[in-house]
Amino acid sequence: MNNHLKFFIDGKWVDPVVPAVLDVINPATEEAYTQISLGSKADVDKAVAAAKTAFETFSLTSKSERLKLLKRILAVYNDRYEDIARAVSDEMGAPLSFAMEAQAWAGRGHMEATIEALEAYEFSHQRGSTMVVKEPIGVCALITPWNWPLNQIVCKVAPALAAGCTVVLKPSEIAPISGIVFAEVMEAAGTPKGVFNLVNGNGPDVGQVMAGHPDVDMVSFTGSTRAGTIVAKTAADTVKRVAQELGGKSANIILRDADFETAVRKGVEGCFGNSGQSCDAPTRMLVPSDRHDEALKIAKAAAETFKVGDPKSSDTVLGPVVSQLQYDKIQRLIETGINEGATLVAGGPGRPEGLNRGYYIRPTIFGHVTSDMTIAREEIFGPVLSVISYEDDDDAVRIANDTVYGLAAYVQSRDIEHARQIAARMRAGSVYLNYPEWDTHAPFGGYKQSGNGREYADWGIHDFLEIKGIVGYAG
Repeated sequence: MNNHLKFFIDGKWVDPVVPAVLDVINPATEEAYTQISLGSKADVDKAVAAAKTAFETFSLTSKSERLKLLKRILAVYNDRYEDIARAVSDEMGAPLSFAMEAQAWAGRGHMEATIEALEAYEFSHQRGSTMVVKEPIGVCALITPWNWPLNQIVCKVAPALAAGCTVVLKPSEIAPISGIVFAEVMEAAGTPKGVFNLVNGNGPDVGQVMAGHPDVDMVSFTGSTRAGTIVAKTAADTVKRVAQELGGKSANIILRDADFETAVRKGVEGCFGNSGQSCDAPTRMLVPSDRHDEALKIAKAAAETFKVGDPKSSDTVLGPVVSQLQYDKIQRLIETGINEGATLVAGGPGRPEGLNRGYYIRPTIFGHVTSDMTIAREEIFGPVLSVISYEDDDDAVRIANDTVYGLAAYVQSRDIEHARQIAARMRAGSVYLNYPEWDTHAPFGGYKQSGNGREYADWGIHDFLEIKGIVGYAG
C-alpha cells in the first residue's frame, strides 16, 4: 500500500484534514496513473506546529548528530534509488536512463556534497572579544518544482537539516510522487519526528499559506519568477527570509576562437537536455555574425539526432514535457517565433512524426533571432534553441546581459583566459566555461529576476543560518 493519499507530519503518515484529491498525469500517455491528496491551511498548520516543536530540540543537536542523520538518509536513499528514478520517469516523462543517471543522481550528489560540507563547516569563530555564532534560522518552508524534483528537494532539505533547522516540504503537485518516496526515505532513516514534514497541494492553498505562516521563519522557493514574486510578497508581512531560485534565459557565447563544431553541438545538447526543462538551460546561442549559417547547419544536424519518444524505450533521448499547460505554452511560443520572422531550421509546431499522444515536442532550432523577439526574451522551458548573431566581444556581452534574468551564462573558447575575461562581464550567478562537469559544490543561484540566495553544499547551509554576535565573550 502506497502513501500517495497521505501527508507525512510529525513522524507519521496521516490523512488530510479536508479530503481532496488530484489526478497525477503521466505526460507520455496523458492519462492519470495515481492520485494525491491536496492539502489545506489546516494541514499546513499541523505540519508547521510539528516542525516548531521539533526545532526546540533539533536546533540543539551537535554537528556529529546531524552528520549521522544525513548519512543514514543517504544510505536509505541509495537503497530506494531505483524507486526514486522510476517515480520521476512516470511523473514527468524523463527517459528512464536519464532519470537514473541524472535526476536520481542529483539527489544523491547533493546529499553527498552537503555531508562533505558539513564535516568541514565551522559554526562559530571569535573576532576580537566577540564570538560570532551561526545558528539555525528556525522552521523552514521548502517549495520545490517539478522539473528536477530530487535535485531541488535534496539541495533544500539536506542543508536545512545540516544547519539544525526543521522543515515543511511542498513538492510540485504536478510531479509529487518522487517527493513521497523521499519522505519514505526520511522516515526509514529515523529522522526525528517533526524535523521533516511533507504536505502536498497547490500554490494558493498550501504554498502561499506556508509562505505567510507566522511560525515559519524562512521560505526557500524554486519555480517561476511569477510565482516567486507572489511568495515574496506573501512572506513580507511576517518579515521572514526568502531564498528564491527562479527563471532564466541563459546565453551561450561561442567565441570566435572556440572549437566551433563541438561548441555548437554541445550547446544544442545543453539546451535540449531534460526536454529543455531546466531553468539554467543555454537557450540563447550567440555566434559570430559571419558564421551564423555555419552554426545553423551544425545545430540542425545535432537536433536531428535527438530521438523523441516513450520514456521506457532504451533508445529514447527526449521524453515529453510535463503537462498540457507546458505543451500548449511551448507550441504558442514556437508559432510566435515563426510569425515574428525567425528562421525555422529544425523542428517546429506539433508533435514529432509517429507520436499522436503525449506531450511531445519537436526539437526546434531557430536562426536569425534578434533580441527583441519573444523567443529571445521569454523562458520557453522546452527543447527550443534561439541562435543570435553578434559582431564582437562587446556586442556578445551586451546581448547576453540584455535580459531580466541572470541565473546562468556559458562561454566557449579555446583560450581559457579569453573565456575568463568574458565570464567576468556576465551578470549571472553561474558562468560555465567550455561545458564543465556538474559541480555540486559550486554556488548556485541567480542575479536580477532569477532570484537571490545560493544553494549547494556549504552555500546552502549558510542560507539556513542566522548570525549572532556575542559581544564581550572574551570577558
